[in-house]
Amino acid sequence: MKAIFQDSLPPEHWADVGLPGISPCAPDDWLRVDEAYAGQMAYRARLLAAKPDAVLWMDNSAGPAAEELLDAALGVLPSLGFEREGDTVACPDGRRVIIDGAPPLWTLGHLVQEDLCILQPDGAEHVLTGAVLCFPASWKLSEKVGRPLMAIHEPVEEYDAMLGRRVQRMFDGVKPGRPLQRHNRLRYVHSDLHQPHTKVAADQMPFVRSERQCILRLPQTGAVVFSIHTWVVKG
Repeated sequence: MKAIFQDSLPPEHWADVGLPGISPCAPDDWLRVDEAYAGQMAYRARLLAAKPDAVLWMDNSAGPAAEELLDAALGVLPSLGFEREGDTVACPDGRRVIIDGAPPLWTLGHLVQEDLCILQPDGAEHVLTGAVLCFPASWKLSEKVGRPLMAIHEPVEEYDAMLGRRVQRMFDGVKPGRPLQRHNRLRYVHSDLHQPHTKVAADQMPFVRSERQCILRLPQTGAVVFSIHTWVVKG
């Protein structure tokens, strides 16, 4: 498969930040369209068609939150070059996506570059109850579904109990209309966006992969959305 690259990383993504490295985000800035939109969306469509069980999952309890998430995204998309005509959305790459009748996360997977995870409170933690995850960076959706935040991050060495408590407080405290954002940056030996298997990352590897991750609360259902926009550039 032909590699899909952006021209460059956003300048702020070159800054080294510690965990959790959170800053405020403008209310409608949790979705973005960049120069890799057409290539990434074509790849997303292939993944959703060929291996839906690997990239799409939702518990029944997340249905209302997924519908609210789709509505929230549709409210942002016109400012990013999309046009809605009844039950159809015209995308910046010329595709048309029908938004009625299909599962909301499936629809979102064909509309936006971001991977989207829905987390809902269950006891003292937030649990992953739904996701469209086409571009995982060394993790499998099937291993994380239905699990709370601490368990989701178990392989991350820096994610200890203290950091876990800080992140959980952040998920508890994020307010509707006041999303948060962070970014990461790692080097990879492969440029493929879909990397569900753990890869060794090191400084000498030729590709830089960076994620912009946003955390927002849906006002009606109270669910928290974790969005992931992925850049890959030649190092």
